Amino acid sequence: MSMTSLNVSLPAALKQYVERQVEAGGYSTPSEYVRDLVRNDAKRRAEEKLEALIDEGLNSEPIVADAAYWKRGRRELAARLKLAKKRK
Repeated sequence: MSMTSLNVSLPAALKQYVERQVEAGGYSTPSEYVRDLVRNDAKRRAEEKLEALIDEGLNSEPIVADAAYWKRGRRELAARLKLAKKRK
């Protein structure tokens, strides 16, 4: 993975906090600590989005996925594929 630089200005108290976390947390550099923070934030946000989508699904109107439902779905998909091929 290629790396790029990002300069961040911190007040002295936050800089000291980061340095303490590096020492206590087994990080080799402040950059490694910040990368870990960003990765964890991205993971947390992805989990929140997934939870919201699950809630949306649970609160939606149920559908009956019987044989007729799947037959109709295959028919609609085939029609869309046929239309897409015509457009090429």
